[in-house]
Amino acid sequence: MKLIDMHAHLWLKRAEDEKIKLLKTIEKYNIDEMYISVLSGYFPTEEQVSVMNKIIEDFSKENPQTIKGYVYISPEHKNAVDVLKKGIEEQNMIGAKVWVSDKCDSENMNSIAEKLIDYNVPILIHAFKKSISQVANENTSVNVRNLALRYPELKIIMAHVDGNCYHGAQNVRDLKNVWVDVSGTTNRTNEIEYTVENLGEDRVLFGTDLPGCSFAIPYGKVLEADISSEAREKILYKNTQKLFDTSFRI
Repeated sequence: MKLIDMHAHLWLKRAEDEKIKLLKTIEKYNIDEMYISVLSGYFPTEEQVSVMNKIIEDFSKENPQTIKGYVYISPEHKNAVDVLKKGIEEQNMIGAKVWVSDKCDSENMNSIAEKLIDYNVPILIHAFKKSISQVANENTSVNVRNLALRYPELKIIMAHVDGNCYHGAQNVRDLKNVWVDVSGTTNRTNEIEYTVENLGEDRVLFGTDLPGCSFAIPYGKVLEADISSEAREKILYKNTQKLFDTSFRI
């Protein structure tokens, strides 16, 4: 069975060491492809974003069969659309990534969303509903829902199933342009089953949030989940292949 980890990272200050760790993980678990974005602080500067995207561009060029890159976007930056254009058109990125520098349903996202629709590529949005320590501009499934309703043609991946599948899955259940990944959150029994039951087996993707989270935990949860073999294959690679196929339309 093929295996695609569609949610992993390098951190700006530790990128060289983490490249080695990710390549070792790819080899250990026979991962066919890994989709990666580079992160820095919550509010990176325009200059830092440029460096971050150059790191993943170079990493994917060094490992073209296995490493694919997301172009990191800070929506509040005036050059955000230009960063996206460069990432897709020049740096061979396969999608975009936004984190916590701005809410994903802010007006700053409008021109970015429209350009992504033109490119027909997905955007991976960090979303994590917390009881405490919510970061100021951190998205939850409520923000993702607002953006998805505003742009029904935009392909959105809501990361971590919102950090709580019982909250996140319900908020995006009726939105066919929103997928979820199981990275960094699948620690409770039956979360995979609940997510598949509520969203369907075609809208759930396998990701790990490496290197900040263990590969084995989300992988093991998918393997042990009480779902069909067909659903398991879809989660582990088929859904990701289809979603990132630019010929696929919602």
